[in-house]
Amino acid sequence: MSNKVTISANVLAPLKNVWEGYTLPEHITQWNFADPSWQCPSASNDLKVGGKYSARMEAKDGSFGFEFEAIYTEVVHERKLSYQMLDGRYADITFNSFENTTEVTIVFDPENIHPVEFQKAGWQAILNNFKLYIEGLNY
Repeated sequence: MSNKVTISANVLAPLKNVWEGYTLPEHITQWNFADPSWQCPSASNDLKVGGKYSARMEAKDGSFGFEFEAIYTEVVHERKLSYQMLDGRYADITFNSFENTTEVTIVFDPENIHPVEFQKAGWQAILNNFKLYIEGLNY
């Protein structure tokens, strides 16, 4: 788990809106899936150190689903989120503002079951879905 993976996206929206879209459960359920055949029917987010993030991800046809859960290890409002997943892996999300654009970068520990490129593509697809969702809100 020492080979961290980095993904990023430049979101054409102000930092405040990107932060809210990334952290508020009512927004998370709208973008937190890698493919249109999937959905995120529920999410909760206790945005503080020691707080729990949880999102249900499942195929729309009901054939498969799982709960993604993590505990925050660092929360810096509108700047950075760090969490530990229940299997011991870590992820860091940073938010950097440039005028009306916000760069979101995620660095995560891959798991040992699926190929790293598969994981990177999945996390990037979710982040791309986030970008499209936020930009579609017309801030």
